[in-house]
Amino acid sequence: MKINSSGNGNETKQHLPTIPNKSKKSIQSLSNTKEMTHQINISEASVYVGTYGKYNDGSIFGKWLKLSDYANKKEFYTACHELHNDEEDPEFMFQDYENIPEGLISECGMSDNIFEVIEAFENMEESQKEPFLIWCNNGHRSLSSEDIDDLISVFESDYIGEYDSEEDFAMELVEEREDLSDFAKQYFDYEAYAKDLFCGDYWSEDGYVFYNS
Repeated sequence: MKINSSGNGNETKQHLPTIPNKSKKSIQSLSNTKEMTHQINISEASVYVGTYGKYNDGSIFGKWLKLSDYANKKEFYTACHELHNDEEDPEFMFQDYENIPEGLISECGMSDNIFEVIEAFENMEESQKEPFLIWCNNGHRSLSSEDIDDLISVFESDYIGEYDSEEDFAMELVEEREDLSDFAKQYFDYEAYAKDLFCGDYWSEDGYVFYNS
């Protein structure tokens, strides 16, 4: 990472020690939303907290803080100040994080509602957590700015369920139709029907099917 040297403002490159105690996963590498979605265990949400001042001096001194240890953002930042009480006005640098949904944290700060989102997410049924994040990401929903209860309500209206394939979902719809005889269903083109369905009223990812609201 390029940083500003304290001497003349020119960009220099420094090689710093590895962040301890967690699998190394830089914030930049977490841009792959799909991979991140599968790895999230939000009850283990953690942040490695350093400061820009120390980083620019060639140090990544800091500590992993587990968000579940704090009731709210104020308590968390109090812990950050205590950790770096050797600086008069520390500028916190979140050098690494784990198990936090995309959009709630960046290198220089975190969303005001991050703790509300984490609490709501923990209370969700386990089978809904992954499709909820997929739905948020594909629907361009903002966990950091939208009301989490409203988001969950709309998600529950849009989410249909998990299927082995889009064709499997199409087959279920056909089976539920009473205006088709068993003979007609036997010769039904489920593949073509699935293509039509998912070009219009529905969308899917990783086996999860949603209404295209």
